[in-house]
Amino acid sequence: MTEWTDRAVVVTGAARGIGAAIAQRLADEGARIVVTDVLPRDLAQTAEAIGAHPVTADIGTEDGVRSVVDQARAHFGRDIDVWVGNAGVAQGEGLDSSETEWASSWEINVLAHVRAARLLVPGWLERGHGRFVVTASAAGLLTILGQPTYAVTKHGAEAFAEWLAASYGHRGIDVHAICPQGVRTDMYPGPDDGALAAVIGHDGALQPADVADALVKAVAAKEFLVLPHPEVKDYFAFRASNTDKWLSGMQRLQARVDQLGADEK
Repeated sequence: MTEWTDRAVVVTGAARGIGAAIAQRLADEGARIVVTDVLPRDLAQTAEAIGAHPVTADIGTEDGVRSVVDQARAHFGRDIDVWVGNAGVAQGEGLDSSETEWASSWEINVLAHVRAARLLVPGWLERGHGRFVVTASAAGLLTILGQPTYAVTKHGAEAFAEWLAASYGHRGIDVHAICPQGVRTDMYPGPDDGALAAVIGHDGALQPADVADALVKAVAAKEFLVLPHPEVKDYFAFRASNTDKWLSGMQRLQARVDQLGADEK
């Protein structure tokens, strides 16, 4: 028996990448899995490979979140035990990011978590337990160069996870925020010698399975922050205690990215 045996788990953004890896790992740990995404073909392949139940839905809408919750409850024949809010988008570039890109980022990277919590937390409070996981990225603790839409909304996702933990942890609801740096998914920024990848991959680009392993270990250790790149903890502490120096370092990194980008042209 493990923490995950027979748990009813939903993983969003699970067609591939980190979501698929988490679904695979938790299935291996004995959980019952519902996977959801907007990519029906990839989602079906992932579900078949791990014995999960697929639900195609747009988690960036209120109706989409409710549909996933309702279908998952119907499939499990009971309430959901664990919600892994992994779906996310990285859109736009700098101040040229459009209103549409900002709106989509808020809907998927932040409000999807809020909407899921509204539906799940009341039932969890009644029975005294539940687990809510948010993929927030190291950008949610630090920042990311080039994409304000991602940096700001991932800060929001991490902040919402903190709020949930502070508000309901004493009533049996466990919350975790996954905060990796570079992971080799579709969102990884190009080749390793590219400008932004050279910064994001500074501490090594992990595989999605590494993130899934880190989640299982953090849950076992009862840790809120899931840090597949342990260096992030030190960066986060430095950012809080030496903010001006941290910003100076980020400005130097931006200058390096600018130069690398100019050299690539």
